[in-house]
Amino acid sequence: MKFVISLLIFSTLLFSGDYVIIVNNNMRELTNSEIRAIFLKKITFVGDTKMVPVNLEANNPIRIKFQEHFLNMSFKKLESYWMKQHYLGHRPPISMKSQESVKAFVSKVEGAIGYIEASNEDDSVRIIYRWSDGWQE
Repeated sequence: MKFVISLLIFSTLLFSGDYVIIVNNNMRELTNSEIRAIFLKKITFVGDTKMVPVNLEANNPIRIKFQEHFLNMSFKKLESYWMKQHYLGHRPPISMKSQESVKAFVSKVEGAIGYIEASNEDDSVRIIYRWSDGWQE
């Protein structure tokens, strides 16, 4: 029994992670509702700054966690949302292959916003939101 409990604890630690939403260092703080609206392209400007949301590729586990945790949308629900938006002339956020490319883009482009694992954060970007698989900050 102790082995099973130890295995469950280990697998939870192994498969859980810490994630952050990052912005360019010049960007002001954003509310959770503003962040959600930016990624759904319901708002495109914050003040005078044009916002540029950046996703990881559709099958990336971090993107799936972001969609489920932060946007509260499954892949299917988000796919349906963007299909409807397409007919209104709205395009989804750009996608990048790696966390490193997201971080590099966000650090260089004013108004850019993305998400990465917390272990990849550094001072080239600013963290505005942090969450783990089991909790949120």
